Amino acid sequence: MIRALAVLVLAGLPAGGVAEERPVEPSDYRMDHYRAPVPMTLRGGTVIGPEEAHALWADGAAGFIDVLPQAPRPANLPEGTIWRDKPRLSIPGAIWLPNVGYGRIADVTADYFRRGLELATDGDPAQPVVLFCLEDCWMSWNAAKRAIEWGYSAVHWLPEGTDGWQLWDYPLEQILPQEPQPGTP
Repeated sequence: MIRALAVLVLAGLPAGGVAEERPVEPSDYRMDHYRAPVPMTLRGGTVIGPEEAHALWADGAAGFIDVLPQAPRPANLPEGTIWRDKPRLSIPGAIWLPNVGYGRIADVTADYFRRGLELATDGDPAQPVVLFCLEDCWMSWNAAKRAIEWGYSAVHWLPEGTDGWQLWDYPLEQILPQEPQPGTP
């Protein structure tokens, strides 16, 4: 049953079997409504499904970057309130670079993303890298597009993200955000 549902999802069909309209790939970054159906293309990159991503992961053939945003601690919490970040279960070994997938990012966030890309690819822009988030998350599409524009030539985008990965019963582990290097914002 799970495999049958996975086949429908991979074919672009929801569990009910009716095709969902996918948007055409835009020429620029998505600026809002980040949780919505995504295109099934990425100019200059390779769109992959969970099985292809798992093969790259199992072979150690690519770096993996999770771009799921992280909610900030609310500024108006009363003094003494305990704040706990929501745990992120992700692909084992992935680097979590929260908030780098927005349509417009600050220079400090761009620098953080560049350092993360360098870490994931051992400083080689030709080294394969897989970018992902959740299913139907434009943040991973934006991040993959940005990596391509920055000269990364082996960008793989996993539009189903950890949702698709988990559907295939591949392992997940709790990860923490990549910390900025000392002396950097």
